[in-house]
Amino acid sequence: MQNIFSRLQRNLARLWSRAVIQRLNNATACQQVDISMMAGETKTGMEYLEPYGFTSTAHAGAEGVALFLAGDRSHCVLINVADRRYRIKGLKSGEVAIYTDEGDSIVLKRGRLIEARTETFILNAKNKVVLNTALIETPGEIKAEKSITSAAEVQDKVGSLSTMRKQYNSHAHSGDSGGMTGTPTQGMK
Repeated sequence: MQNIFSRLQRNLARLWSRAVIQRLNNATACQQVDISMMAGETKTGMEYLEPYGFTSTAHAGAEGVALFLAGDRSHCVLINVADRRYRIKGLKSGEVAIYTDEGDSIVLKRGRLIEARTETFILNAKNKVVLNTALIETPGEIKAEKSITSAAEVQDKVGSLSTMRKQYNSHAHSGDSGGMTGTPTQGMK
């Protein structure tokens, strides 16, 4: 009976192993990795299977699970690669994050809050970007290469554009001879 359990244990151990990435080639349709495993065993050119819609290029030293189909140690695929050196710590239960080794991240937080951290955020949309929200805030500047149009009132902390337009169109100056000039001949529209 002991021999049967020992043989079963050896056969199961041949199905998977913890693996450390030594090198990764992401130029192929399915990324290929060179890995090292326990007892100094190495494999080169193994397939790295990623979840649909997600891809990443892990650093050497990242870890994963090597699966050996039918226990055949010559046919290996690597799954579930992680890198504990860069993983975001302290997330609350239920939170989800995407992150890089440089500190960039997108965190889906509790309370239906999404927080993105980076130095430059570029959004490429061919036709338009629609923001369905009640308020947009920024402590910095807003710049546009073309005109900004608004169906609503435009205002800053001093006043509104319509108030400025009304003031300009109705203003008069003291004339050179002591009288008053008329209102501007070309008003603001």
